[in-house]
Amino acid sequence: MDRISLREVQEPLKEQYREDPGSGVIVLRAHGDLGVGITCSVETGRAMAEAGLHPATGGDGSSLCSGDMLLQALVACAGVTLRAVAVARGIEVSGSIQAEGDLDVRGTLGVDRDAPVGFRDIRLNFVLESNADDSDLDALIATTERYCVVLQTLLRSPAISVSRGAL
Repeated sequence: MDRISLREVQEPLKEQYREDPGSGVIVLRAHGDLGVGITCSVETGRAMAEAGLHPATGGDGSSLCSGDMLLQALVACAGVTLRAVAVARGIEVSGSIQAEGDLDVRGTLGVDRDAPVGFRDIRLNFVLESNADDSDLDALIATTERYCVVLQTLLRSPAISVSRGAL
């Protein structure tokens, strides 16, 4: 997709959301079915992804780790956002994005009640190749950071409700 095509697609949507802010609020859903053993199958829209325990918590490594999936979602969202911003600004860019996070499995295993459950630190790194100058690339990353849904969700910790319902 080029800059003009992106604008042609997004501009009517932006105008609609300006005129009717409520129409800009959408609901995204995820669904998973409890699987065999200690697994949960998640629909990704294209295939089923079977998540299970990480080997550090007793898994055999044959299933996806949901912690890895969280980092993968962050990388995917940052990558798509960066590409959209680059196209909109006419910046040619290639490269890669890496995310890594520190997780103390003693928390999730209940070994140490003082150990946190969840990632303690997450690092997102952009390795970019481009003819653009450093200031343009810095601005590209800053804009990506501002508009990346997954990154902003992790940074802002939205209210989450947990419930039990009937199937």
